[in-house]
Amino acid sequence: MSTAIATTAGDLRRLAGRALRHEARTPDALMVNIALPVIIMLLFVYVFGGAITTGSSGLAYVDFVVPAVLLMAGGYGAALTAVSISREMTGGMIDRFRTLPISGWVVPAGFVVASVVRSVVATAIALAVAIALGFRPSASLAEGALVLALVFGYVLAVSAVAALWGLFVRSTQAAEAFSFMVIFFPYVSDGVVPAETMPGPLRGFAEHQPTTPIVEALRALLLDQPMGNAGWLSAIWLTAAVLISVPVAAVLFRRRTAR
Repeated sequence: MSTAIATTAGDLRRLAGRALRHEARTPDALMVNIALPVIIMLLFVYVFGGAITTGSSGLAYVDFVVPAVLLMAGGYGAALTAVSISREMTGGMIDRFRTLPISGWVVPAGFVVASVVRSVVATAIALAVAIALGFRPSASLAEGALVLALVFGYVLAVSAVAALWGLFVRSTQAAEAFSFMVIFFPYVSDGVVPAETMPGPLRGFAEHQPTTPIVEALRALLLDQPMGNAGWLSAIWLTAAVLISVPVAAVLFRRRTAR
């Protein structure tokens, strides 16, 4: 059993490394992954920041919006997993993998691992830019560890759902639509503007969609504020996304690669 686990772990490491090398060979896509959240942050802070109030929170806008931008940074890179998997499924590379003595689920899992590594780096760069713009987190060491865990969990959940989407759709163009959905959700949450300022139906959606508690939990941890229900709601959403997406993606992969 230990030999089988070690072999599978080695296969997963090699496939994740392969995916990361592919990213390194397409610097334009890599730069977009890193630059897009930074551009969004600059736009919000310097263009819209003076016109947007943060409602009852009383926070400076840069402090208010940074958690949402961090999710955009990690989520956009994670969402690209759908495109990578769709490209492999339609480009014939999966047929070559099927001739190798590896577990089928390791192939999409390799893309998920690579996505987590890439997206966590992009999030760290976005945080560094935010600090340069005046963001001053006051998190303790324990709260900082929870921030890392929450960002990691979010990236993992989005990557898992992206893998499922990439296996479900039949073209890379359809797979690319997932990136738009991931970028869209933070806008209609409590991340960019306070949900309390939105009209009725939109406010109801913003308050009950999964991105809002994650943003609020990040904001509370980074700024050492009360978290309320945001922490356990975030854990429920992220855990459910992974536990549902992973087995369904495994079934889809087996069906699409069956002869």
